[in-house]
Amino acid sequence: MEQNLAFGLDIGTTKIVAMIGRKNEYGKVEILGIGKSKSLGVHRGVVNNITQTIQSIQLAIQEAEAAAATKIEGVTVGIAGQHIRSLQHSDYITRADSETVIDEDDIERLINQVHKLVMLPGEEIIHVLPQEYKVDGQAEIKEPIGMYGGRLEANFHVVVGQVSSIRNIGRCVKSAGLELEGITLEPLASANAVLSQEEKEAGVALIDIGGGTTDLAIFRDGIIRHTAVIPFGGNVITEDIKEGCSIIEKQAELLKIKFGSAWPGENKENEIVSIPGLRGRDPKEITLKNLSKIIHARVVEIIEQVYVEIKNYGHEEQKKKLIAGIVLTGGGSQLKHLKQLVEYITGMDTRVGYPNEHLAGDSDDAVTSPLFATAVGLVMDGLKRQERVKAEAIVEEEATEDSEFLVEDEASEVEPIKKPKRSFLDALTERVKDFLDNAE
Repeated sequence: MEQNLAFGLDIGTTKIVAMIGRKNEYGKVEILGIGKSKSLGVHRGVVNNITQTIQSIQLAIQEAEAAAATKIEGVTVGIAGQHIRSLQHSDYITRADSETVIDEDDIERLINQVHKLVMLPGEEIIHVLPQEYKVDGQAEIKEPIGMYGGRLEANFHVVVGQVSSIRNIGRCVKSAGLELEGITLEPLASANAVLSQEEKEAGVALIDIGGGTTDLAIFRDGIIRHTAVIPFGGNVITEDIKEGCSIIEKQAELLKIKFGSAWPGENKENEIVSIPGLRGRDPKEITLKNLSKIIHARVVEIIEQVYVEIKNYGHEEQKKKLIAGIVLTGGGSQLKHLKQLVEYITGMDTRVGYPNEHLAGDSDDAVTSPLFATAVGLVMDGLKRQERVKAEAIVEEEATEDSEFLVEDEASEVEPIKKPKRSFLDALTERVKDFLDNAE
């Protein structure tokens, strides 16, 4: 396996996507192969049938391997699902010596303290994201390292999930013959793929409409401020069409994709589509106006739930305004007139996000579809993790070389070489790996 290749695995409710990518000489991500299979055994982002999920993963992996003519060994996998929730938390530590400057160890001690929070049974903290710090009461500090102070406190965005659901995903990956290299929260992966740094600075809400869930990630000042998973997605719209028009699911899905619109006013009363009847029965005639009314009702419900989350973050306060508005992505974002409906309900500027922000210019159109936003983000995450591992190896090598040449009394004056910072998700990946190894 080439060292500079990274593999992303997006285990969704509707589809499973395996993607292979690498960085080109310009630092852009080049996608070499995509594999896609129908997702069986996943409901609202949570694995509910291990055997079917393993088979679906293997199909997607084989297709991606054939397209890129390479073998996939380790993957970065995304986690989402209705079990994910987030909360805001403030914590502080008192430092033993306020005459010394705050360093990374102090921040780590503060973060570890947050990890000790008592969660509901079966839940585990996945992510601890510092928002801003206070040093001796002085607020709005973004980077406290190097400052003097006795009391260090911070506001944290804490993401929590069901540990069994995360382990089940790990189990599926391992049983499909793959190594689990990294775990990433799916709204974060999608955000990295479709948002620009300027949008994250200005304030933006990313809405990723998948098959089973709708993920929300809010950024401001370049920091993730709020995440939420709403347990509705495109599949509920299909289900409504199926029930409302008395047709089978396959036909409902096709109707939604080909003729569906989120804005009922667009269709005239006489626009009709004819659907073949089952086994010699008469064909069914469905008016497009009726179809868009069914879609509109459910889409409004989803958007209003997302908007409640955006308002809970405090978007309407002047200080927390999201200047860059809303970015829609995921398969559900391709629904006709959805952008206009979102703007109408929320009053916020909206655009559809394509994952071409960091992709090479000659990327295939299929890859830049919002459908693949999460998978592209997972590949990017895998590439970042590789760079971090390489940097750690170089640091260790330099440290070894230095220690060979230094005499003891000189060594005490030399600045220690700092290792690159590990992400909180690396620690989660390690825990899941250990659990899977011990469970065998």
